[in-house]
Amino acid sequence: MDALKTRLDRSGLASIAILAVLLLVVFPLAMDSFRLNLVGKYLTYGFVAIGLVMLWGYGGVLSLGQGVFFGLGGYAMAMFLKLEASDPQSTAIQSTPGIPDFMDWNQLTALPLWWEPFNSFGFTLFAVVAVPVLLAFVISYAMFKRRVGGVYFAIITQAVALILTVLIIGQQGYTGGVNGMTDLKTLLGWDIRSDEAKTVLYFVTTALLLAAVLLCRWIQLSKLGTLLLAMRDKEDRVRFSGYDVSMFKVFAFCLAAALSAIGGAMFTLQVGFMSPTLIGIVPSIEMVIFAAVGGRMSLVGAVYGALLVNFGKTYFSETFPDLWLFLMAALFIGVVMAFPNGLAGLYESHVKPWLARRKGGAAEAGEPPAGTPGEAGQQAAAPIASPAASHSTPAVAADPGLGIGTKVSGQSA
Repeated sequence: MDALKTRLDRSGLASIAILAVLLLVVFPLAMDSFRLNLVGKYLTYGFVAIGLVMLWGYGGVLSLGQGVFFGLGGYAMAMFLKLEASDPQSTAIQSTPGIPDFMDWNQLTALPLWWEPFNSFGFTLFAVVAVPVLLAFVISYAMFKRRVGGVYFAIITQAVALILTVLIIGQQGYTGGVNGMTDLKTLLGWDIRSDEAKTVLYFVTTALLLAAVLLCRWIQLSKLGTLLLAMRDKEDRVRFSGYDVSMFKVFAFCLAAALSAIGGAMFTLQVGFMSPTLIGIVPSIEMVIFAAVGGRMSLVGAVYGALLVNFGKTYFSETFPDLWLFLMAALFIGVVMAFPNGLAGLYESHVKPWLARRKGGAAEAGEPPAGTPGEAGQQAAAPIASPAASHSTPAVAADPGLGIGTKVSGQSA
């Protein structure tokens, strides 16, 4: 049993199982449909947070533009939903029926050619992952092959987030502009606005998130994960060992982009819209805060960080509408200063040692104290050992804090 427990702790499956029970059992039983949908929205940011754990925590590459990939995945899904909601019957009052309403408002008379493939749900699922990963590959390959990293790479990702935001807002006739894509109603004829649909989408989001955590944990335990850690700590040594460090960074960046895009697609389904306000610099920095609060080396901690920060935003904005931004800033600063390794670091440095001490104390209390009357009677009734036997085993005094009995002259106390 102890060996199994040690193996579960080492693989991280125990903490993942606790998270699964919390998300799949506790929250659905304890919350109504509205609050459960809010948690589902928070979990979509969990995809970004675990991607940052792989990229920043394990790969040592800080990206301040993950909102780009979150938004691209969300916009890809929103394009399909918008086309489904813009059938000729629903848009009969428009000047040009059969196209999205914002295109009609901007005097477009036909659906753009690059919108056509998004009539297919299969292509949309492919594009949700492929488009962000392709962009991530182009950016990271161009930068890492030239050994551009550190703060310079972080600034470049911020610039990409700003450029994409300006592009989406400026191309209002093709993207919906600053309003984004709204009034998304159905997915393959299924009304995603109903309470039942939101509950189903919550479980789908949770299942995908847990699968992503397991995939990332498998990567961490593999040789690839070891190389990512080695690259983060001793990049030159890994390079001199014959490995292409730049391609490892490209892989980590593309993996984080794919996870962020899946989160963006699920956000669109959960909330029913997609806006450029979710792509810019500020949302991207908030996404880094999710991973920092949870612990940038912990996948499960990153999910808890996304839940905690977004819950704080909701609670503070509802309770203190005039002060909630200041309270959120205080939360960020306080957590980072008090727990530099996040919630996961707090568990490792305080909770885990406390549990170990408590377990050790319980084990020590379970041992029969030395010199009790019953034990003395047993020793008196025991036959007297010969001198040779009495010297066959040396005396050993064990640490009483380990709960191990003391051996004296070959007899167990």
